This record gives sequence, C-alpha cells and structure tokens, in this order.
Amino acid sequence: MAFRSGSYMRYIIPVWLLLTIDSAINLALTSSMVAFLHHGGKGPYEVAYPAGSTFPLSGHPANLLTNQGHTTNGANGTGLVLVGFGGALALYLQHQASKKYGKSSPFFYFWALITFLSWLLTLVALIFTFVVTNKTAHQSINLPVARANAAPGLYPLNEWTPENWYSAVSDLSLVNAADRHLIRQKLRLMRGWRYNLIPMFVLGLILWPLVLLELLRARRERNRDGTYAYGTDPALDRKPADVQVNSIS
Repeated sequence: MAFRSGSYMRYIIPVWLLLTIDSAINLALTSSMVAFLHHGGKGPYEVAYPAGSTFPLSGHPANLLTNQGHTTNGANGTGLVLVGFGGALALYLQHQASKKYGKSSPFFYFWALITFLSWLLTLVALIFTFVVTNKTAHQSINLPVARANAAPGLYPLNEWTPENWYSAVSDLSLVNAADRHLIRQKLRLMRGWRYNLIPMFVLGLILWPLVLLELLRARRERNRDGTYAYGTDPALDRKPADVQVNSIS
C-alpha cells in the first residue's frame, strides 16, 4: 500500500496490528480465568490441618471481587472488535476515499473516536485492577475459620481478587501436589492479563494521537491543494474546450 508523503498511516498500521494482537491475547487470558472460576476454581482443595487431620477448602471465597475482570474484558473486547476488526474496515475505507475523492472517510472519523474511547476504557481497567489487587494483597487464610467453613461452605473473611485468593491458597499445606501445580499455573495467567494491560494502554496511547494527526494532515492537505475529485460534479468536470464551444454557440 502506497502512502502519501507525510502520511501517518505507515505508523498507524503497525501500532493498530500490535494492539489488535495484544487485545486478543489478553481476552484469551481473562477468558481462561473466567472459565476457571465458573468451574469452582477446580476446588475443593484438601488442606492439611496442624493437628494431623485434613479438611476441604472451597475453590473460591464468599467475598470474591470480579468487577475488575469484567472491566478488563470490556477493554479487551473493545480493543479486538471495535479497534481491531473495525480498524481494518476503517483503514480500507480511508484508503479508498483518499484515492478516489481526496478526502477522509466518515467511518475513519468514527473509528478515530473509538480508538480514544477504547484507550480510556483500558486506562480505567488498568487503574481499577491494580488498585483493587494492591488493596487486597498480603492477606492470608485463617485456618481455624477455613476449617469451620469447610466446603461446601465458603471462606467468609475479607474480600479477595481471584489472583490474591489463589495466591493465599497456594501458601497453604495442600495435600495434593497437583492442586498446587494447577493453582500456580492459573496464577501466572491471572498476573499475565493484569500486567498485559500496560502494553495495551501504551499502544492505545500511541494509536489515537496518530489517527488524529492523520485526520488533521489530510484536512490541511485538502485545504492547501483545493483537492477536487474528478467525477463528483459534472459541471466542474467539463473541459475548457467544451465551455468555449458552448459559449460561442
């Protein structure tokens, strides 16, 4: 694809592709966590008690915080569908409108707004997720309380994000080593989507100003050159010779 001199499209397209891929990755990571939670966190987990007995601990607590995950999934979906798939259509229509009519596509203006709103949603998800996670970090599970509320009961103390809950569960003396392995595997995925919000935020912060600059550049170029697209107005398309013949007649 050939670009006009000074066009920002040569920068927009690779950033847009990276953001689309990153959004798809983060959507897969958060969806994995959601599926894990919907299956009860694969619990209950058999926990060893100091007296030599064991008890089953439910896969999730009574007060599980999930809104940060929903917000992140909204940012992921917006980045993938509206910015990613919608961007493919917007870039194509912009190329066609610029080539045929010398102006920007109306859909490209709409997509420019979407890139900004998507970046704002990612910013909200980033702040919300890190604040809630840090607020509920460094908690531990009280074993006597957990034993008194053994599965199918739910652990009643404190509020927990999924990441912090399973981190606390992994610190317990789990009877089954496979449970610990599964929890640590899921923990890596949960931390992965949380930290992956940072590159999503950075890419969005780069993309929407580039799209805005491209719109401004195209407008300045159209105003400077007085660009007219042949075929849009039959009266202006008439050749000077045609005008002279009509004037004589």
